Amino acid sequence: MKIFNTLTRRKEEFKPVTPGKAGIYVCGPTVYDFIHIGNARPMIVFDTLRRYLEFRGYEVNYVSNFTDVDDKIIRRSLEEGVDSLEISERFIAECKKDMEALNVRPATTHPQATKEIPDMIEMVKTLIDKGHAYVVDGTVYFRTRSFPDYGKLSHKNIDDLESGHRDEAHALKVSGEDEKEDPLDFVLWKPMKEGEPFWESPWGKGRPGWHLECSVMSKKYIGGTLDIHAGGEDLIFPHHENEIAQSEAANGTTFSNYWMHNGFLKIDNEKMSKSLGNFFTVREICEKYDPQVIRFFMLSGHYRSPLNFADTLLEAANSGLTRIRNAAQDLRDRGAGAEGAEMSEETEKALQEFTDRFDAAMDDDLNTADAISVMFEIVKYANQNRDTMEPADAAGILAALTTLGDVLGLIVVVDDDEILDDEIEALIEERNRARKEKNFARADEIRSMLEQKGILLKDTREGVKWQRV
Repeated sequence: MKIFNTLTRRKEEFKPVTPGKAGIYVCGPTVYDFIHIGNARPMIVFDTLRRYLEFRGYEVNYVSNFTDVDDKIIRRSLEEGVDSLEISERFIAECKKDMEALNVRPATTHPQATKEIPDMIEMVKTLIDKGHAYVVDGTVYFRTRSFPDYGKLSHKNIDDLESGHRDEAHALKVSGEDEKEDPLDFVLWKPMKEGEPFWESPWGKGRPGWHLECSVMSKKYIGGTLDIHAGGEDLIFPHHENEIAQSEAANGTTFSNYWMHNGFLKIDNEKMSKSLGNFFTVREICEKYDPQVIRFFMLSGHYRSPLNFADTLLEAANSGLTRIRNAAQDLRDRGAGAEGAEMSEETEKALQEFTDRFDAAMDDDLNTADAISVMFEIVKYANQNRDTMEPADAAGILAALTTLGDVLGLIVVVDDDEILDDEIEALIEERNRARKEKNFARADEIRSMLEQKGILLKDTREGVKWQRV
């Protein structure tokens, strides 16, 4: 498998530290609210990476944290008049519900920053002892220029970064508000403020800096060198750059061999923000669309490319997933009674070719868009041979479709009781669109399909009504 490594800016063959095993760390959300649709993209993308590596036989140690101490969490706790721990625990639970809805598997470990403070203090001590950090009135700063490779992930030149900070640094020093040795130095430990959570440390009561948390948790639960560190591209600088600096300075080893970053998510071609009124939580989107449709949509583009989130595109994703599920349902019906029978050589050969093409797509930097195209090819093959295939062939095609769908986290075979209402509504909506577009053949096909499932449609003045018969 080849992965585009942000560090080297090229595709590289994946070679794990330990053959047959893969240690992956993915930066998780800050839990002060329901996760938004932008948070969902890395969750889905890198869950799919994990699934594919496991499909190929790797033993995957997948670690994704919850940042449960942060300014935003503290702000919300003060607004509600409750302890910050109550806020973080509440939204960790809500995040897990959304992840389950999106069919994102629980991580091997979900560390929480507040439970790893002693190890963070130890790393800060190490950095101070090695001359990479210094203390000023209870604040511990990382001495950025002490790490010669600073900027190697973001490909930024440290002198260019300094020139960008020059005016700001001068203003701070004149006002006496900044006691850093260098404007590029960043915080490892910050002193407590009134009303904030704190922990005892050699430098006084305080809490860790955000960048420090991931360095410590990834080392504890995976090891000194990660195989893959992943997250959104907005984290490349400064978060991941700072992680590398403090980790390699403290540990004396390469922090991560491969870095993977997913592209930005836009809403109707605009950056998502509350001020623009286009800020949506996963929970809100799931009220309108099946969570599987959201997952299908997220995987329909390449993970490194920007992705535009729009109703029209979600409708297209819904139609695509429905097409696959309808084929799967038909194959299940046709494959009934195939136990013990063998597939024809022709079908077996075709399925092997499809599986090989699926693997080739996923091996090419996790190209889920092309992998989904292969699933559509399988559906096309099934439809073309629908009237002549034997039950064993139908069962074999369904097994392949189900297996490849599971690699992508897509549930292609759903029991009627679990999805029936949502599926009916989606098909009725598609039928309405087909009729408006004068595609009466498709409209009739949907009506017939629903009738086969025991669903009777009635066109009324108030719209289409349906009932089970």
